[in-house]
Amino acid sequence: MIHLENLTKRYGPITAVDNVSLSVSAGEIFGFIGPNGAGKTTTIRILGGLLAPTSGSVSIGGISMAENPSAAKALVGFVPDRPFLYDKLTGMEFLEFTADLYKMPPDKFARRAPRMLELFSLSNWGDELIEAYSHGMKQRIIMASALLHEPRVLVVDEPMVGLDPRAIRLVKNLLVDLAADGCAVFLSTHTLGVAQDVCHRIGVIHRGRVIAEGTFSDLRTKADVREEDLEEVFLRLTEEETQAA
Repeated sequence: MIHLENLTKRYGPITAVDNVSLSVSAGEIFGFIGPNGAGKTTTIRILGGLLAPTSGSVSIGGISMAENPSAAKALVGFVPDRPFLYDKLTGMEFLEFTADLYKMPPDKFARRAPRMLELFSLSNWGDELIEAYSHGMKQRIIMASALLHEPRVLVVDEPMVGLDPRAIRLVKNLLVDLAADGCAVFLSTHTLGVAQDVCHRIGVIHRGRVIAEGTFSDLRTKADVREEDLEEVFLRLTEEETQAA
């Protein structure tokens, strides 16, 4: 469903993303982890169609993001790390705004919007202005809007920031359920315990390059450890790369 080939993004002399190639299949949760400034968010913004790469290509469901961006984006639900919300809209009005962007039929919106509000425990807040929402509620309304049109691909950048333990469990279960229904999930997070729990495969990006990719077991093997958790594996891999440089 997701295919990145030789993706590179340069800002003047700085190479933020360096020749990254990745694929994510339908029904798979792919974790994307790395230190701050490693190139995660730049990669995700290119994947979501918000940035154009310097070179390389992105395709979603076999559709080229460069050649047919509208069709490619229509398959994607996107949750950015710093979402922008219209505070003077109610939650329901924001969902309606999102539905208009995706050209959702009115009858489908009428079915889906209440379900999304209920799923994210926002049913009692649908008619309240977003400016009255807590940070966690704003995170949840963004996720509700990303899933409203039933995307075949979900791209999520740091979804757990500001969420309480109950909401974190909700999001984890939701990602697993979406993958079980055939959605391809691309998850970038610093919450490595979540990545370890839900991801089928994980890619580690460091200084713009993917230095390791595979199952958690594969990453343990590459880091030459047996019992350590993903945090320790991640530290081993990135430290080795730093020393090698």
